[in-house]
Amino acid sequence: MLEYLIKRLLLAMFTLLAILLVSYVLLRLAPGDPTRSELFSAEGQGGAVDAAKGGLMRNTALREKLHLDRPVLVGFVLWLKPVLLEGDFGESVTVDPGRPVTEVIRERLPVTLTLNCWAVALTYLLAIPIGVYTAMREGGWCDQLTAAGLFILYSLPVMWVGLLLQSLLCEGGPLPWFPLKGLTVPGADRLSIWAYALATARCYVLPVFCLAYGGLAALSRYARGSMLEVIHSDFIRTARAKGVPEHRVIWHHAFRNALITLITLFGGLLPSLVAGSVIVEYIFNLPGMGSLSLLALSSRDYPLQMALFCFAGGLTLAGILLADLLYLAADPRIKLAGK
Repeated sequence: MLEYLIKRLLLAMFTLLAILLVSYVLLRLAPGDPTRSELFSAEGQGGAVDAAKGGLMRNTALREKLHLDRPVLVGFVLWLKPVLLEGDFGESVTVDPGRPVTEVIRERLPVTLTLNCWAVALTYLLAIPIGVYTAMREGGWCDQLTAAGLFILYSLPVMWVGLLLQSLLCEGGPLPWFPLKGLTVPGADRLSIWAYALATARCYVLPVFCLAYGGLAALSRYARGSMLEVIHSDFIRTARAKGVPEHRVIWHHAFRNALITLITLFGGLLPSLVAGSVIVEYIFNLPGMGSLSLLALSSRDYPLQMALFCFAGGLTLAGILLADLLYLAADPRIKLAGK
């Protein structure tokens, strides 16, 4: 196991390095320049000519700071060196000028983690029972009705659902049960701890639903399909013939073997939820990683974009590694390479 983990971690490091290299090259080759907006930023402070000269000097200094005056590969090495040696991703250029990128991300990360942890938990807690229940009633009216409902749910665009929920269930709508945007709780200093926690939780209800419903619909169908493949196997018929209780046949024998597909999907669920949170956080005005990614992309903040690429790539690789380790817990017959 230790040998396998070392090999996978080394492979993950090289893979992440390749992801960062490709991301940096694409950023440098893309049209646009994050320093261009600084050229005439001082206009009106001392004449147009002096302002242009001052803007040009700031432009040149910023290009040197971002290594944009160097060849692409040289610039990537110069950016990567402090990241590897000191964990320093640099300072934000346009989103929060002069502030370390790690501080900007650390400030936004808890919101996205809370949002996605609840979405993942809700997805699996609902999808697995729905998938197992419909598989046990294959072809029945409940199975057909659930399938139709899940297909409709999966086809709904996230932005349309979010805006619809805002117009119906948020302040200003016919059923003002939830706040319209943001995480600000009015009168928070006068509320007790439990009242404040409840008010904050209300801010997450609709965003979590928007993040989870698509994965719930897809995962339920995958869980049903996996259970149907296993439930008709010979060892399941043998277990039933021996008089094993039905609940033990389903959850101990059948479901444990059907978990392989669900674990495989889990490896790609985490990065997909983070990617989906860009739209959700924008709709509900949540100060998380999704909205930060959108700001960094629109303002061409190179240091912040590279840090976000590193975070997304690391999260993807961590999800794949975690899925591999979960295979062992689900099926001890699986042997990891190098074990």
